[in-house]
Amino acid sequence: MGLLVEIRAASSLPIKPLLTYPNHNSNSVRFSSFATTRATSPSLCRFSFSMASSSSPFSPTSPIETSSDSGLNATSSSAVGMNDLLIVGPGVLGRIIAKMWQQEFPGSKILGQTMSTDHHSELAELGIVPFVKGSPLSQKVPYVVFCAPPSRTEDYPGDVRIAASNWNGEGSFLFTSSSALYDKYDNDWCYEDSIVVPFGRSPRTDVLLKAENVVSEAGGCVLRLAGLYKEDRGAHNYWLAKGTVDARPDHILNLIHYEDAASLSIAIMKKRLRSRIFVGCDNHPLSRQEVMDCVNRCGKFSKKFEAFIGTDGPLGKKMNNSKTREEIGWEPKYPSLPAFLGLED
Repeated sequence: MGLLVEIRAASSLPIKPLLTYPNHNSNSVRFSSFATTRATSPSLCRFSFSMASSSSPFSPTSPIETSSDSGLNATSSSAVGMNDLLIVGPGVLGRIIAKMWQQEFPGSKILGQTMSTDHHSELAELGIVPFVKGSPLSQKVPYVVFCAPPSRTEDYPGDVRIAASNWNGEGSFLFTSSSALYDKYDNDWCYEDSIVVPFGRSPRTDVLLKAENVVSEAGGCVLRLAGLYKEDRGAHNYWLAKGTVDARPDHILNLIHYEDAASLSIAIMKKRLRSRIFVGCDNHPLSRQEVMDCVNRCGKFSKKFEAFIGTDGPLGKKMNNSKTREEIGWEPKYPSLPAFLGLED
């Protein structure tokens, strides 16, 4: 999902051909927390769960609610709304999706599945009802977006399958993947229907291919994201901190601002499409050197980048998502990194 993460090999699953864009990464990075206002609507703070484990202090049919401390509290159940959303992995991308979804569908309930209770109080203040992985919903929801990275689980495709089982099939199920799956390393153009890496190339790509296959079988859609960025997070920030980097300067990067990744995710879900693949990028690929030249010129950073000193290594690709834009009717808020940094109108 456009995340620069360590990916562990998942358990072996048969891989079937994934439905591609109808007949027609990438290096990505984590973001910091996203702040918004406290939710005041009680409807955003209730939902019904059921516990699968007999060892739970709750009965299998007891409606429960998350809390900032334990993650679970008894409460009364509530009906599922037509625009209710489950976010699996409500990190920065998920939190921005939640904020935009609340603006798009006021009064809708937004649930957030997490790996622990560490950030439940933060999520509750954002109007997200948090619950820990392993506490399955007793009622399926019409919209599900899977934003969790593969780095914290031994069975990523299995987690995606569980998320799909919580979708009632009425709205949309979206999985955020990575444009790193495209098998192109010559700095040339690459599109939604370009060839992906073969299964078995590496554990990093295998786990995403398996997850995408689960999504396709469930009727969900895949959004392959390019490298995510904002001012204080991104590849540029890492290189700026290093000063001198042992990497070739002419490697092409593809980027998309975090807010644009969120708005595209919502635009796709609103279309209620099935088993489709889309690409999220700004259509403005840049070399590593061009990225850091922009950083040095913009005047927003106190440090200056020195140089890339590498001479070998693979080249990249130039992602183009014009088909996605036409199909979904979407355009990015930030058309390029230079525009975001104030170097273009």
